[in-house]
Amino acid sequence: MAAALAIGLMGAGLGAGTAMAAGGQAAKPQRADRAEIEAIVREYILSHPEIIPEAVARLEQAEGRKALAANRTALETPFPGTVSGNPQGDVKLVVFFDYACPYCRQGHADVARLLREDPKLQVIYRDFPVLSPASTEAAMASLSAATQGQYRKFHDAMFDSPGRVSLVRTMGIVKGVGLSEDKVTADLKNAALKAELDRNLVLGRDLGLTGTPSYVVGDRIMSGAVGYERLKEAVAAARAEKGR
Repeated sequence: MAAALAIGLMGAGLGAGTAMAAGGQAAKPQRADRAEIEAIVREYILSHPEIIPEAVARLEQAEGRKALAANRTALETPFPGTVSGNPQGDVKLVVFFDYACPYCRQGHADVARLLREDPKLQVIYRDFPVLSPASTEAAMASLSAATQGQYRKFHDAMFDSPGRVSLVRTMGIVKGVGLSEDKVTADLKNAALKAELDRNLVLGRDLGLTGTPSYVVGDRIMSGAVGYERLKEAVAAARAEKGR
């Protein structure tokens, strides 16, 4: 409201300073009038600095909506096997994560709770390894697990078991959940799986993601361990919007 008022002040002032010429042509605002209006707006902004983050947030939301519209199909077309929840869910929650990210471990518990409590939710996981080479190895193993029909089993084990991400730990989990160690080892160099990770990284860049975890639901992009309640609210808002 404050930002809109400031813009309205400028528009109203400039409008008042525009006279109609005899032939019906609009005359340009007088330079003195423009300077006066700009001074009023500047003073208003300085007196109400809270409008700046509000304006920035609105701009980011608008830019985010445009990016989502341009990338919606790619975003909601998962790599085979990397989906959990209801296959025909009315709301899709897309999760960008890195196995080496401690905040993703916290976010994993929040998403798991949502899946338990919301039978109409679909979750699409997108491996987004940005922290270390071990992150990339874990993500490649993750996609290999998807090709073996065991993505969620591997995914849960990676976050539910303690320890820093390393190739040794990743392969230990591969063995522990019953995946083919030979296939995963070969898939660590699989060009098709690496291409999927590259697509995720490009997609994240196009959406303006700055880290992990990041979530996309409906027209909302959220970054960081936002917590169960905010995720639940976002899912409910997306569901309500679809119902309109």
